[in-house]
Amino acid sequence: MSKHILVIDDDSVLLAMVGDYLKDAGYKVSAADCGIYSNNIIYGNNPPNLIVLDVIMPLMSGVKKAKILKQREKSAHIPIILMSSKEEEELKGLAEEAMVEDYLCKPFTAEQLVGKIKTLLA
Repeated sequence: MSKHILVIDDDSVLLAMVGDYLKDAGYKVSAADCGIYSNNIIYGNNPPNLIVLDVIMPLMSGVKKAKILKQREKSAHIPIILMSSKEEEELKGLAEEAMVEDYLCKPFTAEQLVGKIKTLLA
């Protein structure tokens, strides 16, 4: 069975692009345009095996969302990749602060994204 990836980003173009990358790599993809409204997917009948999460979003930042997910028993085990157009050093610091497994600087290639996901799900 293919792994389920949830992508959370407020940029619809990026959501579509990442969705295409992941579907082409054989993953089942869910998308949410806001961290707050993603809980139905995360805690639903088919929770994701991994979450790709944008840092800069309205209502709730990706860092805050990641911290909440890592504190909850039902979602603490789900690997998270934070993505952002911030400088790599700043993003690395945010990833450490949020206690997520990895990070990815925008722009990125399909190979970079899929490579990180394969490593985390191995």
